[in-house]
Amino acid sequence: MSEDHDPLAALGLGGGGFDMGALLEQAQQMQQQLQVAQRALAEAEVVGSAGGGAVTVSVSGVGELIGVTITPGAVDATDPEALADLGDLIVAAYRDAKRRADTVAAEALGPMAQALGGGLPGPDPTDAG
Repeated sequence: MSEDHDPLAALGLGGGGFDMGALLEQAQQMQQQLQVAQRALAEAEVVGSAGGGAVTVSVSGVGELIGVTITPGAVDATDPEALADLGDLIVAAYRDAKRRADTVAAEALGPMAQALGGGLPGPDPTDAG
C-alpha cells in the first residue's frame, strides 16, 4: 500500500515511529491511575462547618453526605426560628464541605485531566453558592 492510500499517513500518524501499542499501554496506565484516584476519593472524608463550628458536615471526596454533627446547645429546640436557622447552618456546612471535596477531587484528578488535554469542569469560582 502506498503512502498516498494509507489513512494513518494522511493524518500524519503513519510511519515515522508512531507506536499504537505504546499509546494503548499509556492509556491503560492512565485508566488504572484514574480508577485508583476515584476509589481514594470515594473513601476520603472531608469536613465543612458553619456557625462557628456549631454544625459540621462530613462528605466523601466525591461529595456524598456521610454525617452531620450539631454541637449540644447550639439551638433551642423549642424555638421555631432557631430550628429554621439550624436548617440554614446545615445547608451552609454542607456547601462548605462540598466545596472542599471539589477542591480535593480537582487536586487528585486534575493532573490526569491535564494529561488528557483539558481540565476538569468544576464549580464556578464566581458563584457564591
